Amino acid sequence: QVQLVESGGGLVQTGGSLRLSCVSSGRTFSNSAMGWFRQAPGKEREFVATISWTGGGTLYADSVKGRFTISRDNAENTVYLQMSSLKPEDTAVYYCAATSSMGWGGIWPYQYSYWGQGTQVTVSS
Repeated sequence: QVQLVESGGGLVQTGGSLRLSCVSSGRTFSNSAMGWFRQAPGKEREFVATISWTGGGTLYADSVKGRFTISRDNAENTVYLQMSSLKPEDTAVYYCAATSSMGWGGIWPYQYSYWGQGTQVTVSS
């Protein structure tokens, strides 16, 4: 059984920064592509970023490109999301997700088998 636990969310002003962390346990972390998604109230869960199992490939949603950076530390079983120049529209619950096999995670929730419980990010204007 895979467990993903996010942390690092909170309240920040517009233009501020936060770093989210997601620690994985119960499975060989380095065998999974990892992704970050977010869900705002009344909206569907949307793709934010993904990183390949080696860390050599990344992909970002257009809305966060140039402001957010996804990275991973396979020795620490952790994936990170560094968020900068935050905007009120970034307010959401942020979820990390893992695939059940090596390769590319993709931009759709169904492509991921394991999910964390989410961490709230609130950006005040």
